[in-house]
Amino acid sequence: MKKIIDFQNQFEQYLSENPINGRPLSLYQPADYIMSLGGKRLRPIFTMLGCDLYGKPASEALRAAMAIEVFHNFTLVHDDIMDKAATRRGQPTVHEKYGLNTAILSGDVMLIQAYQYILDYGDPVLIKAILDVMNTMAFEVCEGQQSDMDFEKSTDVSISNYLDMITQKTSVLMGAAIRIGAIIAGADEKNQKHIYEFAKYFGIAFQLQDDMLDVFGTHEQVGKRIGGDIVQNKKTYLFIKSLELASTDQKALLEELSFTSDHTYSDEEKIRLVTDIFKDLHVSAYSKEVIDAYRDLSVSHLNACDISPEKKSELTTFINELIMRES
Repeated sequence: MKKIIDFQNQFEQYLSENPINGRPLSLYQPADYIMSLGGKRLRPIFTMLGCDLYGKPASEALRAAMAIEVFHNFTLVHDDIMDKAATRRGQPTVHEKYGLNTAILSGDVMLIQAYQYILDYGDPVLIKAILDVMNTMAFEVCEGQQSDMDFEKSTDVSISNYLDMITQKTSVLMGAAIRIGAIIAGADEKNQKHIYEFAKYFGIAFQLQDDMLDVFGTHEQVGKRIGGDIVQNKKTYLFIKSLELASTDQKALLEELSFTSDHTYSDEEKIRLVTDIFKDLHVSAYSKEVIDAYRDLSVSHLNACDISPEKKSELTTFINELIMRES
């Protein structure tokens, strides 16, 4: 989709012209560092898409797109601290490179900066509409992150619990990103809601696929350690479904590896053992069925939007390519 590439290039240009800087450098350099690590830039692209879909130039959404991407990267800085992650997008995480205290404070600065980009629009009515969406999303992201951490110690996490968690932690940001673009373009409430739901359900499917790549992908695909979710005792769909399908022996081993801290397995052995159970139980096939269901929900909301059939077709192709990326 040429338009997506154009939006990505526009955003990268805007980002390069608007670095996060200030004094002291030790506070602002870590923020600029994580923003420079790249990534797909899906969320700012969605903001620009939301504006373009409803008839305004995507450039009018660049400040909001920047706000969304800065907010997203703020959450990554703090998420990496909580997960004790060593790499992000193939490079050292902020706390590994600059130290824990600086990483926390730089993340805080990024959160403040994200809101400043919204305030720069100047129109009080538009600012309030955007901030209402931003604030609702920000609360949900924090709630989802707390649930994710709580689940690491829990022995009773259901698939519905997990899906609720990734909706809050991951997909509501996708939804907010595209809705904010639609707000800037003047879309009505009905269209705002449908385009939000489109991106939200896409976000769920995208995260489920991301969980599969964490186990079955490569370091080059994910930019971080393969099996990291297993090491961190993340209760992903793959893990929860495996507990549901496992034999008595398999379930006992999964519980020993994930619910106790006194086992004698190394991280590498733990990854191998859990991955072998996932493969034996074919849980990736079940996950793909759920991914397809959420993709279909996403497309159904897109089809309810008042945009041209051509734009719907292009956007459907785009999300299908992202969701079905190799695992």
